[in-house]
Amino acid sequence: MHGYIQDKDDYLKRLRRVEGQVRGIARMVEDETYCIDVLTQIAAVTKALQAVSIGLVEDHLGHCVVNAARESPEAGAAKVREASEAIARLVRS
Repeated sequence: MHGYIQDKDDYLKRLRRVEGQVRGIARMVEDETYCIDVLTQIAAVTKALQAVSIGLVEDHLGHCVVNAARESPEAGAAKVREASEAIARLVRS
């Protein structure tokens, strides 16, 4: 079981909200809305996705990494490495 299962509905609600925001941004571009207004909305979507990402990282560390570490030092180290790589991808994006 994944660490985010207990928060799945919250994540889905947030992601649906982001999806709506992205559709709104597409409409803004179609309507040739002032570029700064479009960029402001893009920043809001980016922040919302970052909040989802942070929540998933916290859930992963608190559930998957902790459970793997209880399993064995090697499994724990592998999950920490996996989390570190995921965090590095998030930071680069």
